[in-house]
Amino acid sequence: MSDVSNKDAKDPEAAPGLFARIIDSDMFHSFLRSRITVLAAIGTLLLFFVAFFAPLVSPHDPFDLASVSILDARVPPFWMEFADPRFPLGTDDQGRDIISAIFYGMRISLIVGICSVFLAAALGITLGLVAGYMGGRVDAFIMRIADIQLTFPAILIALLVDGAAHGIFGTLNREVFSFWILIFSIALSFWVQYARTVRGSTMVEKNKEYVQAARVIGIPSVTIMVRHILPNVTGPVLVIATINLAIAIVTEATLSFLGVGMPPTQPSLGTLIAIGNDFLYSGEWWIAIFPGLALALLVLNVNLLGDWLRDALNPKLR
Repeated sequence: MSDVSNKDAKDPEAAPGLFARIIDSDMFHSFLRSRITVLAAIGTLLLFFVAFFAPLVSPHDPFDLASVSILDARVPPFWMEFADPRFPLGTDDQGRDIISAIFYGMRISLIVGICSVFLAAALGITLGLVAGYMGGRVDAFIMRIADIQLTFPAILIALLVDGAAHGIFGTLNREVFSFWILIFSIALSFWVQYARTVRGSTMVEKNKEYVQAARVIGIPSVTIMVRHILPNVTGPVLVIATINLAIAIVTEATLSFLGVGMPPTQPSLGTLIAIGNDFLYSGEWWIAIFPGLALALLVLNVNLLGDWLRDALNPKLR
C-alpha cells in the first residue's frame, strides 16, 4: 500500500504542476477566447522587450555624445526628401535617432509607471487594511484624509509635490533627484483607490469565520491582516494596478510635457513629445508625432489588458 502511495506521489500526473494548472484554468481559456486581449498581450510584451533591452535592440545610443552629431539634426523620415538611411524615422533637434530615443524613453516611462504603481499600492493596501480591520477613529481618520485628497486632481497633487521638492532641493539637486520625485509624486496621487477598495474588502473579510478563529487562538492582528485577509483582497488590487499603470504612464508624460518631469538629458516619452512640440509647426513634425504614437500604443495595450483582467476576475461575468 505504501509503495502505491509513493508511486502516486512521484507521478507528475497525480499532482499537476503550476504550468498545467494555468493552462487548465478558466482565466487562461478566457484569455485565449479574446483575440483583442491576445494581440494586446503580444503588443505589451513586445513594447516591454524593446524598452528594457533598449541597449541591445536600438540602432544607436541617443545618450552617447561621441556618436551623436548636431550635423544630423532634424533629418526627416526615410520616405521624405533628404532622408538618411541610418535614421529610418528621422532625428530630433540634437541629432538623436528617433527610434532609439523612443526605446530609451519608453524604458524610463515604464520604470516610472511601474515603481509609482508599486509604491501607491503598498501605501494604499497598508492604510486600507488598517482602516478596515481597526475601524473606529483610525478608519475615520484615514478615510477623511482620502476624501480630502480626492478633491484634488492627480496632476495638481503631482505638481504640488514637485514644486515642494523644487523648493527643498533647489534647481541643481532637482535634476539629480527628478526621477524619484516623479515616482513619489505620482504614487501619492493614486494610493486612495487602493485604500478604499482594500478597506471595503477587509470589512467584509474580518467578520468571516476564519478570521474569528484566528482571533480566538491568539494570532496577532498584524499577522491576521497580512497572512489571512490580504490574500483574499488582492483580486481587485491587481485590476486597479493594471489600469493605474496606464494612467501613471500618461501622468508621467503629462508632467514631463509640462516641464516638471524628466530632464532633457534623460528624456522619457513625455519629454520627447515636449521637445518635438517646439518644432511641430516648423515642419519637423516627426520629432513629436512618433513618440506620441508610441505612448498611445503603449497605453492602449495596457488598458486593454486591464479591461480583460477586470472582467476575468469578476465572478458575475463568468
